[in-house]
Amino acid sequence: MAITDAIVHYRRFLKRRNYSAHTIRNYMYTLRQFILWVDVPIEQVTHKILLSYIDHLLDRRLRPKTINCHLDSIRGFYNYLIHEEQVVMIHPIKRGYTLRLSRPLPRYIKEENLIRLFDVIQSRRDRAMFMLMLRCGLRVEEVAKLTLAALDLRRLQLIVYEGKGRKDRIVYLSRDALQAVASYLRVRPSSRTRCLFLVEKGTCKGKGISVRGIQKRMEYYAKKTGLKVSCHQLRHTMATQLLNADADLVTIQDLLGHSRIKTTQRYCKVSNLKVQRDYHKAIGAVMQRHGLAEKGLTGP
Repeated sequence: MAITDAIVHYRRFLKRRNYSAHTIRNYMYTLRQFILWVDVPIEQVTHKILLSYIDHLLDRRLRPKTINCHLDSIRGFYNYLIHEEQVVMIHPIKRGYTLRLSRPLPRYIKEENLIRLFDVIQSRRDRAMFMLMLRCGLRVEEVAKLTLAALDLRRLQLIVYEGKGRKDRIVYLSRDALQAVASYLRVRPSSRTRCLFLVEKGTCKGKGISVRGIQKRMEYYAKKTGLKVSCHQLRHTMATQLLNADADLVTIQDLLGHSRIKTTQRYCKVSNLKVQRDYHKAIGAVMQRHGLAEKGLTGP
């Protein structure tokens, strides 16, 4: 099979598997980089050649996470050739080729910094967008894709359609989030677009705001306040606050749309308030038992 035909068939295979357009685009891009670099037929790529390609990516100073994304797309392509197209060949990617990643703790925004941040956000649209991230744990992509039809203000909830992993979920509106969204809806101009949040100026006025457009608004406010904050940190803050308020991990997992509970458990390491309370409660019980034991040992 010609390499161009194989790539076209692989792209169709990914579409049939219901991969998102964003994921398919990234897979095709990284696969193209590999095919342009390799100097032998694709079915003749060996383990040694693949290791040389990893060295090439390292020489380009790509981050380990980015290199692993390259390896994922290459691995998926070879899996397709071997199992779907029945190409007889040796899979060039062995177990253990994936680079080890550091696992930094999720960074949340402290309460005093949250107050500083929202004090400078006067735009009703921006306040509603960032309040949904803070109170509902929405990703920036989910805010950009949010539609008017997804809102159910009477029931204090909204539906996130096709979140990460093409999964739908329901999240709930706090009073301040409801107030922010309702305030924006009162001034939102009429538009044919289904998107909730619209561009307010420029040639794209009236169209749905993009992911990058939302991020640039956060960068503007971060610069204005002198804070190092990002959209995703609002989501981390919501998870940390819920955990500190003794919400169950499974509940937080559902609200955030995590596929694995391990991802949600990472917040336990930064939820210092809950750890502090649990420690004092437990150590108090230990000391009480210890005191009773001492009385028993030293009594008449």
